[in-house]
Amino acid sequence: MYYTEFETEAREKRMKRKWKGVREVLFEAEKASAEFRNRLSTLGACVKDIKGWEDYGKIPPLRKQDIISWQEEHGLEWFLNCKPGELKRIYQSPGPIFDPEGTEEDYWAWSEGFFAAGFRPGDLAQMTFSYHLTPAGLMLEEPLRDIGCAVIPAGPGNTDKQIELMTRLPVTAFIGMASYLKVIGEKALAAGLDLKEDFSLEKAYVAAEPLPETLRAEVEEMFGITVRQGYGTADVGCIAYECMELGGMHLSNYRHVEICDPVTGEPLPDGEIGEVVVTPFFTDYPLVRLATGDLSSIDTSMCGCGRTARKLTGWKGRADDTAKVKGQFIYPAQAASVMRLYPDVSNWQVRVRNPDGRDALIVLLETSVDLDTKAFAEDFQSTMKLKPLVETVAPGTIPDAAPRLVDERTFD
Repeated sequence: MYYTEFETEAREKRMKRKWKGVREVLFEAEKASAEFRNRLSTLGACVKDIKGWEDYGKIPPLRKQDIISWQEEHGLEWFLNCKPGELKRIYQSPGPIFDPEGTEEDYWAWSEGFFAAGFRPGDLAQMTFSYHLTPAGLMLEEPLRDIGCAVIPAGPGNTDKQIELMTRLPVTAFIGMASYLKVIGEKALAAGLDLKEDFSLEKAYVAAEPLPETLRAEVEEMFGITVRQGYGTADVGCIAYECMELGGMHLSNYRHVEICDPVTGEPLPDGEIGEVVVTPFFTDYPLVRLATGDLSSIDTSMCGCGRTARKLTGWKGRADDTAKVKGQFIYPAQAASVMRLYPDVSNWQVRVRNPDGRDALIVLLETSVDLDTKAFAEDFQSTMKLKPLVETVAPGTIPDAAPRLVDERTFD
């Protein structure tokens, strides 16, 4: 079963349809988005000069760091094809970056991904992504309602309450991070609960972090469920999603996805590893060739599920100086704003690790005085939306040329 007829259309037909969608975005962006006109000017071209995919691949990619700085310099209106009050919602994600939501139906395009993961009318889904300012909770709730599922807006954290909801109500589906579902399972086991008898879970849809196959297998075995993942961002929504056959993530039918050289921005041949660059078919907030910073590659083989979309082969790392931790991006420049509050810190570094498959954020602070690490952790969390482990070290411990952010995670 499929959610729409687009999932099984011939690939040549799909690319013609996507070109039509891209062209509409290009013309709307040229008409209304000063940001896009600014990029076009660097080519000395207009949209009429972009006659095919080869020309399209020469448009300079739009990077998140540029969105952050340009939103601050020019305002959100610089990007829009409507007035801010005509949007459906405006969120704010770490960066900080404003994430507009337009009025198009199934704006974030997650419905086909949930359906491919086995979600059906009558499922009771527990949503553990945040509903506060960031788009994740509502972004993933609305497609579930479109399918016909009921949703418990549990939000993140408060694990005891999550367990209570899952055991007192017939919750059949979990939406959140796989690492957090593992935490829920471990806490429930420690409380003497039987994860297969006391829970009604049948499936989980996970996102916002890499999913090692070891973690997937562990969670599936714990609860006796299927775990499928989606891949997207707060800017564009769904980019790709898994089906029951696994073996990669089908590209969304409502975005054009490229794998590009991280330096030049030019598309790479299928099979090569490069940066994921996405154009959603938005017209209220046109984003042309958004560079995600994530690395992956394209698999062109046909899938046993019958869906004909090409697939991403999974997350291969980052192409820039950011890291995604528990669904939130860590930007060194934003971390620096916290450090400026502490003049006694002479040097610093943020490290990301994943002992036992759980992401941990460590902030090393060089200082020669006693520092209130609890207050620092609170200030860091207020700005970055993540609570770190704070370690103070003697001056000279961190090399002067060391990077501000070091991602030490391994995903076996």
